[in-house]
Amino acid sequence: MSDTREPMSVGRLEAFSDGVFAIAITLLVLEIRLPAGEGDLLDKLAHLWPSYLAYVISFLLIGMIWMNHHRMFHHIRRVDGTLLGLNVLLLMSVSFLPFPTHVLAETLHDRHDSQTAAAFYGVVLVIGGVFYNAVWCYASIGHRLLGDTITPDEARTLRIRWGMGPVLYLVATLLGLWSAAASLVLYILLLVFYFFDLRPRRAGSAPTP
Repeated sequence: MSDTREPMSVGRLEAFSDGVFAIAITLLVLEIRLPAGEGDLLDKLAHLWPSYLAYVISFLLIGMIWMNHHRMFHHIRRVDGTLLGLNVLLLMSVSFLPFPTHVLAETLHDRHDSQTAAAFYGVVLVIGGVFYNAVWCYASIGHRLLGDTITPDEARTLRIRWGMGPVLYLVATLLGLWSAAASLVLYILLLVFYFFDLRPRRAGSAPTP
């Protein structure tokens, strides 16, 4: 008997993805805990500055991934099983981010193994970047799942621009083995860079979401 089920829509995939992004970004705050024991509350709150820093970086990182995920799916018009699987792998890496965020914050508190924690954080970002680019490459090569909102040349340009991400995060990861602070600075710079919409602009065209 033939399969008469309707294929999953792009909208449904985005809705599920949005839910995972929302949960992951909310879980970040649960890793910030007030130190136990006696002491001045203001001092305790000030002592949590590494947790605040790690929280802000990871919150904005997940937000940046979510924005670019939305920008990517503006051009994707069809979904198949392979794309679903690759998107699940991307979401898996996103939902894992609260853990390396907690590890990074804890090591920055006592300055012990901070280089290892910064590198571990970077490895998670590299893996996430690989999965993100796998989604776009699969959808865009040969214009396999794309609509007419982007040309093949524009899609190829975007593959190059987004493809720089895992490479640059790998550089930041290796830098973390030498200096956690330098690695964090590079993570922040990359975060700022990828916040911007890197999609090619056509002359005279209106901005897209």
